[in-house]
Amino acid sequence: MADPSCLAHRSSDGERCQTVQEHLTGTAERAAEFGAAFGCAEQARWVGLLHDIGKYSAAFQRRLRGGEVVDHSTAGAQLAFQQRQLPAAFAIAGHHGGLPDGGSKSDPGSAPTLFGRMKRQVEPCDGWRCEINPFPPPPPPAQMKGGNFTQAFYTRMLYSCLVDADYLDTEAFMEGHALPRGGSAGMEELLRRLNAYIAPWWPPKTELNARRCAILRSCLDQGAVAARGLYSLTVPTGGGKTVASLGFALSLAAAQKMDRVIYVIPYTSIIEQNAAVFSGILGEENVLEHHSGAEYSLGEGASPDEYRKVLATENWDMPVVVTTSVQFFESLFANHSSRCRKLHNLANSVIIFDEAQNLPLPYLRPCVAAIAELVQHYRAAAVLCTATQPALQDLFAEFAPNLPIRELCPSPQEQSLAFCRTTLRNLGELEQEALGTALAGVPQVLCIVNRRKTAQELFEALPREGSYCLTTLLCPAHRKQLLQEIRTRLAAGQPCRVVSTSLIEAGVDVDFPIVYREEAGLDSILQAAGRCNREGRRAPSESPVFLFRLAGQRIPAMIAPNVASTEHVLRQFSDPSGPDAVEAYFRFLRLIKGSDALDQKGILKGFATDMNGSIFPFATAAERFRLIESPAVTVYLPWGDGAALIRQLRSGIQTRSLFRRLGQYGVPVYPDHLEKLRSAGAVQFLDHDIRVLTDLRFYRETTGLTMDVETGAGWFI
Repeated sequence: MADPSCLAHRSSDGERCQTVQEHLTGTAERAAEFGAAFGCAEQARWVGLLHDIGKYSAAFQRRLRGGEVVDHSTAGAQLAFQQRQLPAAFAIAGHHGGLPDGGSKSDPGSAPTLFGRMKRQVEPCDGWRCEINPFPPPPPPAQMKGGNFTQAFYTRMLYSCLVDADYLDTEAFMEGHALPRGGSAGMEELLRRLNAYIAPWWPPKTELNARRCAILRSCLDQGAVAARGLYSLTVPTGGGKTVASLGFALSLAAAQKMDRVIYVIPYTSIIEQNAAVFSGILGEENVLEHHSGAEYSLGEGASPDEYRKVLATENWDMPVVVTTSVQFFESLFANHSSRCRKLHNLANSVIIFDEAQNLPLPYLRPCVAAIAELVQHYRAAAVLCTATQPALQDLFAEFAPNLPIRELCPSPQEQSLAFCRTTLRNLGELEQEALGTALAGVPQVLCIVNRRKTAQELFEALPREGSYCLTTLLCPAHRKQLLQEIRTRLAAGQPCRVVSTSLIEAGVDVDFPIVYREEAGLDSILQAAGRCNREGRRAPSESPVFLFRLAGQRIPAMIAPNVASTEHVLRQFSDPSGPDAVEAYFRFLRLIKGSDALDQKGILKGFATDMNGSIFPFATAAERFRLIESPAVTVYLPWGDGAALIRQLRSGIQTRSLFRRLGQYGVPVYPDHLEKLRSAGAVQFLDHDIRVLTDLRFYRETTGLTMDVETGAGWFI
């Protein structure tokens, strides 16, 4: 029986105690359950048993009675290291402060690296020898037979099992009971709900709907017999890929007894749209929307379903998760427990990468390597879902030579031709004034440009009735309102002229008779074409997509390689929308960029270091892997409900929940623009990184935050 003097935790009221033995065994069993999803239950159990043996020290017991903070994780890490269990040593060493860099054997004991910590003196804690029996250590798992990156990836997954189990066991003790996690519908039930939802679609009423239904049926049928693996779903814009991909995922998950479906999407606008679709089909209680703009909060009388969603944001313990590319990939390369505890729930999951052409080019090789690891070693299935496949076969072959990409869409070339509803016409160079005149001369038209300032200038040349300007200078809540007005006017046949930046291209369901697109990457051009004649009500010849270059304007440096690649494809292919042309575009783009540009921060190079040098730079990689690196900062607006939220900020409330809701009322601003607003006295700094617009005269209902600012006086508090 455990010595009651060796405690791991005391309840907040001081009435209850949890012994170290109880905590270690409870954590070990939970970790083993998580590790079983990828064949590593015994390794995870072993780590769980050792992670807090430092709490047997007299110094830690004094800490529980109000003494000084004491390092209680290094002892278990040193024991694991002595047993040549390097992943376990990393996981235990980092289960509070985060996975450290491995460092090198020459590191002194004062170094924050794993090698440094292995040289530290730790408090005596031999009491564990009488209460737990962690020996012999488990044999190395299959995941440890690969190269350094494979071994490092396994270390992260083991770490995830440990930190989530540690959190859950501690949480259950502190609350006095396990919180209501899980309890959602299984994959078979979700598949039944999907089939009930789509049943009225048969027989299809139009030729396009017949093709959409054929793609959906093919995905459902293939999912029922497919194995876990790597897939592509190449469906033209407007081909119904959202529901088709869900059909494949649920069918595969039900057949293979998989745990969840995870959608990874580049834009929050698409996330909100898709999450609403999934919730309508599967039930809100089964869908977790996890990104910076989604908030689940608990009020008095919160239901168990509301409670589960709040808790599930921590570890994705839900059957369907919809998240951002930033959240997904940065978590895979993070080193802190709060970001990593969800990773083990990627195992035995179907992961859909929607709009896969937007996988971040500067981090493409690390992202592909991570996807390959999940599919090869963690019983996951991955689907690259897009109208414009980014030609990743050669990269996947590098990291997973025996992992073919299997296409799910029947006859992609044929589908591309069948879904062709527009005619691309290259107008060459246009004067901005002439473009404005052309837009004003038609009742319904969409024009997509590369710069926010250009969009605002073109808008000013349009008739006021039914004209709209959509850019990130409008806060998200405002854009949603305007998009609803736009859809209503389009459906009613009323005048509707929209000038937008690229934010309207992906996943925004609008249908214009004419589209203009400033020169850009081929994927952007084809996405723009997807907003024209979307339902095929007109002949392609009557649905032009005009490509143009604005006279006197340089191509933005960020997209110059994309434009060059587009020009290359337009010279080579008569049909630039076909799969062959799209593949040629992405291959040429990567050729222009060069191989070093696909791992711009040297993430993979860091993990490829020889074992005699520095090993496994977990902390360094986490710092370098930042998908969004922009000098822009957010200014919050007192527009609509944003005014009440800002009042809460002013009262001193600065919670994560509040900032998530404020995200719907924020506008990204670059330094020179911010300085102009500050000098004009239009921005209040609540502290060094919280900025609030104080004068709504600088925010227009038509174009958003003004870019032409007269200077005045700013103020700080």
